Amino acid sequence: MNTRKHIHNTTNILRASALSAAIALSGFTPLAQAQDDSVKIGFVTTLTTGGAVIGNDMKNAVELALEHLDNTAGGKKLEVLFEDDQFKPEIGKQVTDKLVKQDDVDFVAGFIWSHVLMASFKSVVNADKILISANAGPSPIAGKLCNENFFSTSWQNNQTPMAMGQLLNDKGVNSLYIMAPNYAAGKDMVAGVESVFEGEIKGKDLTKWGADAQLDFSAELAKAKASGAEGIFIFYPGKAAGAFIKQYTQAGLQDSLPLYTVFTVDALSLPKLQEAGLDGVMGSENTQFWGPDLDNETNKKFVSSFKEKYGTYPSFYAAQSYDAINLIAAAVEATGGDTSDTAALRAEMEKANFDSVRGAFSYGNNHMPIQNFYSRKVVADADGNWTTTISSTVMENHQDPFAGECKL
Repeated sequence: MNTRKHIHNTTNILRASALSAAIALSGFTPLAQAQDDSVKIGFVTTLTTGGAVIGNDMKNAVELALEHLDNTAGGKKLEVLFEDDQFKPEIGKQVTDKLVKQDDVDFVAGFIWSHVLMASFKSVVNADKILISANAGPSPIAGKLCNENFFSTSWQNNQTPMAMGQLLNDKGVNSLYIMAPNYAAGKDMVAGVESVFEGEIKGKDLTKWGADAQLDFSAELAKAKASGAEGIFIFYPGKAAGAFIKQYTQAGLQDSLPLYTVFTVDALSLPKLQEAGLDGVMGSENTQFWGPDLDNETNKKFVSSFKEKYGTYPSFYAAQSYDAINLIAAAVEATGGDTSDTAALRAEMEKANFDSVRGAFSYGNNHMPIQNFYSRKVVADADGNWTTTISSTVMENHQDPFAGECKL
């Protein structure tokens, strides 16, 4: 046996053990250092199926926000982990659980669909992590199920159609036909417009939704035409939007049954509608909290950068996702990069102290935005591209109707 070599190896082992003990006592490991140097954001959206047109626009906006922030906040790197919910609540919950338990993210954001958010909600807030919805705003989470760790950078589902109800009143529309998909958000949209509209509801159809959503609306359009209503209100996001507008235009209803929409005619559907020559959508009105022509410096930078980088106008989904990342970054910056104190992060986020694309707004007790809503009309821009322009402010500093049910 080589005694000298044995003594040398033993010494090295003892040194390594001593170093390991010292590291353990200090609470420091190379892995912990890597984790401490970054802020991990899980972002759940739809990246496959027909909903991917929305999810990819949100993803693009997230990546643009990171670029504008130089990927840092509070001296730490911002790292986003994208997950695909596949338009299914059960998959959404699975990937959310993975982000929370396996990836140990600091924040979870995203969520297009209300039923996916509802399925995933407790997985985040019960783990004492902060959840930011960049789109879905189901009424239970705004009301009785509200949670201090939940925030929205969009709206509560009822608000935008409530603004539409007010717009219809302002325009003197006396009767309406209503169509929407039969799921949580669709029901909220219908309830929202009905709660404000003062005229008569001539008819209402809630159509099949999900992976095999109804895309043939000929029977419903025939009923709407026969009803004698002075207008038709619809909520159809994603692929269903294009299908409905095409059939509405081909039926020649734009003169006899004016179209009023929420979350249907937008930067995602308009290029396709223009390419197809479906000009029946021109001049139609919708309501929203945001528009690409809102006159503030943050929005100007966002819209121009998005158009330069991706070649299209951003959608409201993109605007909300861009804000979600900036809300997180502002809170992390304000806490000096410390993401271990959820209460401190929450307190900073409640201030809404960041430059939003919508301009200044505040949070209600349920952490839903209190904000303006606008009437937007479909027009052609200076280059001939179809877009929307804000024509009036319909509601100022509007708070959702469920805030009173929230005990926060």
